[in-house]
Amino acid sequence: MSGVMQRRLDVDQLRALMAIEQHGGVTRAAEALGLSQSAVSHKVRRLEIALDCEILSRRPNAPMFTSAGQDLLGYARRILGIHDEAVLNLTKSPLQGKIALGMTEDTACSDLARILGRFRRLYPEVSVRTQVRMSLVQLEMLAAGALDAAIVQVFEHELRPADVLLYRERLLWVKSPELVLTPGAPIPFLSFDDNCFYRRWAMDQGQDQGAIFEIVLDCASAAGIISGVLAGMGVALLNERHLRPGMEVIEHGLPQPGGLAYIVRRARKSRNPALEALIHGIEEETSRIGALHIAV
Repeated sequence: MSGVMQRRLDVDQLRALMAIEQHGGVTRAAEALGLSQSAVSHKVRRLEIALDCEILSRRPNAPMFTSAGQDLLGYARRILGIHDEAVLNLTKSPLQGKIALGMTEDTACSDLARILGRFRRLYPEVSVRTQVRMSLVQLEMLAAGALDAAIVQVFEHELRPADVLLYRERLLWVKSPELVLTPGAPIPFLSFDDNCFYRRWAMDQGQDQGAIFEIVLDCASAAGIISGVLAGMGVALLNERHLRPGMEVIEHGLPQPGGLAYIVRRARKSRNPALEALIHGIEEETSRIGALHIAV
C-alpha cells in the first residue's frame, strides 16, 4: 500500500497524454500545447516511470497506445474532468440569469448533456432552457431573438468571424452495399425534412449536375435515416459520426458535399455573462475531448 501511495499522476502529464490522443501524435500535441516535442515526450515518459508500464507503443505499425495506455486515457478523462470542475467551482464568480440555447439532435445526444449538467452544478442560479431543432430552424430563431445562442452545423464556407468553432466533420453519401443504383434512373433519397440544409443542398446540386433524386423517406430523426440506409431503401447524406458497419461510402457519381463545421452562434444582441461562461465551458471541454461524441 505504501508503494502505491508514493506514486502520483500529474495533471499536466495527463493533459499531454489526452492531447496526443486528440491530435493524433506527439508532434501535433506539442504544437497544440505550445510545448516542444521533447517536453511532451518527457511528460509521457514520467507517467510510464510512475506507473512502471509502457503507455505509448514504440513498435512499427502498432496502435499508438498500448493496452495500459488505453486504460490510462479512460482514467485521465475522469480525473481531468473532476479536477477542472473543482477548480471552476471554487474559483467561479456568482452568475444569475436565463439562457435560451438551441441545439441539433446530433449534439443533444452527445457529451453536451454532461457539459450542461456540470454547468448547472457550477451555476445553480442560471436557468438554461434547451430546444432541439434543425440547424436552419435555429438560425431563424436566432434572427428572431428567440434564442440567445445555438449549436448548429454549417458548411465550412459559411463560417462567420464571430462563430465559435467547436470541431469539423465530413459529410458523406452512404448506402447499403446491397443497393444497386441504375445509371440515369432516379436515385432513391433518404432525407431529413424540409428544414434540413443537407436536403436543400442535395436537391440544388442534383438539379445542376443532372442527378434526379426521388425522396423515398422523409424523416426528422437520424436513427430513422440510419435504419433506412442499412435496410437498402436508398442513399443518404450522413456525417461521419453516424457511419455504421454495413454502410458503403459513395465516393463517385454524386455531387460531393463540402466539410461541416459544428459551431456556437450567438444572437446579435446577446451580451449575457452567464451565456459567455456556458459557451466558454462548451468550447473548452470540446477542445479537450476533440468533438462532441455520441452518448452511449
